Formats: sequence, C-alpha cells, structure tokens
Amino acid sequence: MNNTLYPIKFKPILKDKIWGGRKLNNLLNKESDLPNIGESWEISDVEGDTSIVSNGSLKGQSLKYLLENLKDDLIGYKNYKIFGDKFPLLIKFIDAKKDLSIQLHPNDKLAAKRHNSFGKTEMWYVMQADQNSNLIVGFNQEVTTDLYLKHLEEKTLTEILNFDKVNAGDTYFIGVGRVHAIGAGVMLAEIQQTSDVTYRVYDWDRVDDAGNERELHNDLAIDAIDFNMPDDFKVNYSKVKNQSNDMISCPYFTTSYLEITENIKKENSQDSFLIYICVDGEAEIIANGISEYLKTGETILLPAGIKQYEINSEKATLLEVYV
Repeated sequence: MNNTLYPIKFKPILKDKIWGGRKLNNLLNKESDLPNIGESWEISDVEGDTSIVSNGSLKGQSLKYLLENLKDDLIGYKNYKIFGDKFPLLIKFIDAKKDLSIQLHPNDKLAAKRHNSFGKTEMWYVMQADQNSNLIVGFNQEVTTDLYLKHLEEKTLTEILNFDKVNAGDTYFIGVGRVHAIGAGVMLAEIQQTSDVTYRVYDWDRVDDAGNERELHNDLAIDAIDFNMPDDFKVNYSKVKNQSNDMISCPYFTTSYLEITENIKKENSQDSFLIYICVDGEAEIIANGISEYLKTGETILLPAGIKQYEINSEKATLLEVYV
C-alpha cells in the first residue's frame, strides 16, 4: 500500500451566482469576498475547476495529479478501468438566496454526443431551509411534449411543476431528464456525476446588472426531458446511529447516512474511494496513523488504498459516498 495515503482535504472552489447568498460564509465558514456565493465546489475534476489539496504531504497538488500518480490507489481498480485519469464525482454545497432557474440535465449518451461530457445524475441533501422553502422536482400532473411547450410559451410553466416544501434532512434523487430547481432559502449538499452541463428552460424573467437575461437552452432541453419519470424522487432512509444507513444506490454513486455519537472503527470493503461530507457537527478521521478533522461544511476524500480507519466524534452527521 502506498504510504502517502491519508484523509485528503481540498481547497473549496467558490462560485458567485446571481441567485447566491451568504450562508456558505456564515453557516459553513467559507472564506470569500464574493458578494453572492451560490456554490462551493468541494471536490471537482471539471475542466478549468480542478480541486487542489489543502492538507498533508500532497498539499498544493491537483486532483488531476493525484489521479495520474496514485491511479487505482486513489479511486479503486474497477473505477480506474472505467474512468482512467478522470474523477467521477463532483461534490458541492449550494446556497439559494433566490430561486434557481428551472432546469434539467442530459443523460450520458446525449451529453457525450453534444458536450463530450458525462451526463448529470445528482442527489440533494437539505442542510438548512428557511420557513416555507421549496424545491421544484418533476411535474404535478401527467405532461406531454405539447402541453409542456404550451406552458413554456405562455410563461405558465410553474402551473404544471411539483413544489415540495422542505426541511433539513430531506433528500432527493434527481435523475437525468427530470425538470427541477432549488428554491429560495434552501442550503444543501449535492452529489453528482462530474459534469457542468445544465439545460436552463425558465429563469423567472430576471436580468443581470446589465439588463441581460441569462441564456435558455430550450432547443437542447426538449430532447432531454423525460416526461414519464415516476414520482420516486423523495428518498426515505433509516437513521440508526453509528452505522451507515443506505440512502441512494445508482450506477453513478452510492450514498449513506452516518450519524455518529461515539468512536467507531470502519472498513472500506469497496473497490472505491470514500468521500465524507460533514453536514452537521465535527468528527476526527484517522487513517494510517494520520488524523484529520472534519467540521460542518467540510469534505474529505479517503483514497481506495485505505482499508481500515476510525471516525471519532461525540456528535456528527456525515454523508458517506463511493462509486
């Protein structure tokens, strides 16, 4: 086993967004002078936005460098055969001070053909929500292409969309082709395929400081929308303490809920890296004799070559992710 393997943290990549706010500063301690921080990219291998290690002996190296040098020691043999020097997941925190645009993402086939990219299957875990905040997920009735286009043209799209009132802990699985939007007042963790391809279909008629509307992608979106998806997007999961509780398992990632109230020993039996996203509290992760602390709003990567490790905490809630 490679002796350099240890719990790796990365420098957050912060994104100024027209709909962003201050929660990522105030609640998650992300340091930035940006006026409207909408997103913190925690682990990213998106072109032009590659994460940089912020701790330990690999500090200053890029995620790309880690992949090229550690290979299957970093992401696992099976994953390296599939993805090569490309990290398969993008981990984010998102703060919507205002409503995000109504949007959807293409599947792998369309994304590869049109954008030389993966598709964008994703999930949301709500960390905080102001009173009466909503997420838009799917439609509130059976919708045909003609009905959708009629509402789009008449700017009445919201009449056929499903609004879900949300609270902290609510979890959603957003499959490719599903129309969705994060509503004002919601802060969440997002786990997704490595892709930055979004088809924006409606943006509430808002304009930027220069009076320009943001680009819409309705020509591309119409082929990508799946009008026949079942209403299975809300995720129910157990919350048994001090063990991993299955939340979502799909071809692109598996996510578990882990609430810790004591010191636990863990084993990685997967041929994969592990990612821990701290959504509440604070924990210490120890691997190969190296200790790293994880606070609310922080993310850590455990390379696949680490098989035994400890998580120590009196109170922490983590999302555990692997491929």
